Amino acid sequence: MFNKALDHLEETLIAFLMAAATTIIFAAVMHRYASGVSFLYDFVGRWNFAWAQELCIIMFVWMAKFGAAYGVRTGIHVGVDVVINRLDARMRGKFIVFGLLAGALFTGTVATLGGTFVWENGAHYSIFNFFGIAPEDMYEGPTTPDLEWPTWIVYSAIPLGSALMCFRFVQVCISFLKTGELPHHDHGHVEGLEEDTTDEQRAAQDINWFEMDDGLHPKDIAHHEGEKKEKGE
Repeated sequence: MFNKALDHLEETLIAFLMAAATTIIFAAVMHRYASGVSFLYDFVGRWNFAWAQELCIIMFVWMAKFGAAYGVRTGIHVGVDVVINRLDARMRGKFIVFGLLAGALFTGTVATLGGTFVWENGAHYSIFNFFGIAPEDMYEGPTTPDLEWPTWIVYSAIPLGSALMCFRFVQVCISFLKTGELPHHDHGHVEGLEEDTTDEQRAAQDINWFEMDDGLHPKDIAHHEGEKKEKGE
């Protein structure tokens, strides 16, 4: 239940940030060109989009950090695994677990250091001030140039996104230890579009000519071992 809610929140946040940033950029560009037209300037000249670039940069940073965590969960990150895929299943599994735990350690460290930086950059003042216990000499922290937002809000993407990545690495590692499979993204599959096996011509078009079924992908460890058992090898 918790994992499904977290997955939904993660996907919703990424989709919202992407859609909102695209909309704001489009509106800002249209405003800039409309301001150069004399008969439209009277209508759009009073609008101020000076904040648009800064806001979109912030949104893309947040989108990238949480998108990286999404990539760990769905297996869409690029990795060089030619040597590892040539190893036997046992050694391959050890290297995969080591890589996942190393990723969890790295992102956990970044989350910890990032959290400390955010706390000292003004988050502690905002929290203490909210409860009315902030001393007068406490450091308030800087603000962004255009939006004048506290920068600790912007930088919070680092500890939050890295902590989520750390959780995803641990989650994938536990799943791999249980099933022997890693999440794998099929770039040829379109969500909601199922293959048509009733029409021979359509079925032939749906063949993934780039699919490898020779055990070269870590996901195929359990898959191919199951095939061997069925064949009695």
